[in-house]
Amino acid sequence: MPRLTVLVQGKPHVLSFRPGASLREILDRSDYRVRSACLGHGACGLCQVRLLSGEGGPHQPAEQFQLSASDLTEGKRLACQMRPTTDLTVEILNPPPPSGWRTPPEGLTYAPAGFAADRPPPPGVSHPVGAAVDLGTTHLSIAVHSLASGQRLAERWGKNPQGRFGSDVVTRLMAAQRPEVAEALAFAARHAIGEAIADVARREGLDCRAFSRVTVVGNTAMLALLADRNHHLLLQPAYWMAPLECTTIDGAAWAQAWGIARQAQIELVPPLGGFVGSDLIAGLVACRLTEGSAPALFIDFGTNSEIALWTGSDLWVTATAGGPAFESGAGSCGTPAEAGAVFRVAETADGGLAFRVLDDDCAHGLCGSGLVDLVACLRRRQRLDAKGRFAEGAKNFAFAVGEREFSLGLRDIDALQRAKAAVGAGIAALSAVAGLPLAALQRVVVAGLFGRYLDIANAQAIGLLPSVPVSHIELVGNTAAAGATALLLSTQAQAMANRLRQQAQLINLAHRPEFEDAFLEHLYLRPTEAS
Repeated sequence: MPRLTVLVQGKPHVLSFRPGASLREILDRSDYRVRSACLGHGACGLCQVRLLSGEGGPHQPAEQFQLSASDLTEGKRLACQMRPTTDLTVEILNPPPPSGWRTPPEGLTYAPAGFAADRPPPPGVSHPVGAAVDLGTTHLSIAVHSLASGQRLAERWGKNPQGRFGSDVVTRLMAAQRPEVAEALAFAARHAIGEAIADVARREGLDCRAFSRVTVVGNTAMLALLADRNHHLLLQPAYWMAPLECTTIDGAAWAQAWGIARQAQIELVPPLGGFVGSDLIAGLVACRLTEGSAPALFIDFGTNSEIALWTGSDLWVTATAGGPAFESGAGSCGTPAEAGAVFRVAETADGGLAFRVLDDDCAHGLCGSGLVDLVACLRRRQRLDAKGRFAEGAKNFAFAVGEREFSLGLRDIDALQRAKAAVGAGIAALSAVAGLPLAALQRVVVAGLFGRYLDIANAQAIGLLPSVPVSHIELVGNTAAAGATALLLSTQAQAMANRLRQQAQLINLAHRPEFEDAFLEHLYLRPTEAS
């Protein structure tokens, strides 16, 4: 891929990119954004860069309008008007203040097809827009659309600030037993949604008061903590199979705090039950899992991993604790799948290892997919056995990415083993209760940030994915966000979600006798039989 060298306040940073996107879009996925306030149309003139080397293409009309002849002679360009195809070096002339919000990594967004934008917007708002929000345990995603046309206007992606209260849902739920902590957790999530909306409005030149519908999906714990309602019930086994009421009581107050339209519709899409949230329903809508008679499996890897099995006539669903290994990285060398994450590890011909870093040139650590790759490589080299122990009694594996040195330890591997065992046992339990052998699967949909970057062969080699033909496996990215968008805009999507709620049969893994044995079996780092 071509390489983009970016100078920010005199310091160079090197990014890889795929041709097709504008320079502004490439930079918006990284930590090196440009200023902007016009949806990238060239109307604001704020995204100025200086082209130092490489081919930036001909000057566009917007650049000739916004920049003087001397500016153009000096190499000044508008980042939104350049679409680089080869190596390029640019200097950002007026960097914006640092922000925790950026465009999602390339390929993360999943685009469902066939849903018409036919939900009427609330009355009384000119040029109404809506926000579809996926409130994940680790990250928050927001997609902004015109409610009139359905056109996507912008996307943002950032960390869920609730992470400071604990990396997993159970830790946060336990912390929320104290009312003041519950209030802080709710405020953190609401404030983050408001910040994301404000960032979109500011950088895209939109009026916050035009936001007239916000649709939020998430796992059950995140929705309950956001609404500050009934989250204590999730710590009681008697409620693990029951629907949980977690809609907002005072949407007008939320709208006022976010600065959006007074009459805005604030929709917290209700979870299915127990720990199976509306993010699973949204994901099933987005990928249309239950359309057709072919057996299909849906896995949304995350801190709270959700699984659905479609037999062709019945839909079985469950949730299991993935822990931080999938989303936020595990142990001393782990990091979320964001700029600076090592997301791909491969063996080289000379016996070494090659590393790919996401949207940056400086490695911060291994994200979940990079961890899977590295463990698979070490297994093939017999540096690691099926029980997750290093050869010759070693306690870690040291490696370097560029100038950064890291160490993969036994705790890192153990976290991955437990996460994959929980998911594997969940799949086995659904297969058993449905009476459907995994070998019968014609489609396996792997969703989520972690799933988007998986190497399928490596995931199958350590038993993370069933041993079905690779052609049956789809890596689809953030289906929860895509489904939230469909629910924001489409009556057809809403009807499909309602049908899925009626079809879905929820399984509590704690009540499945085969779960414990399956969990122990899936701890091993070896392929699983799709029997």
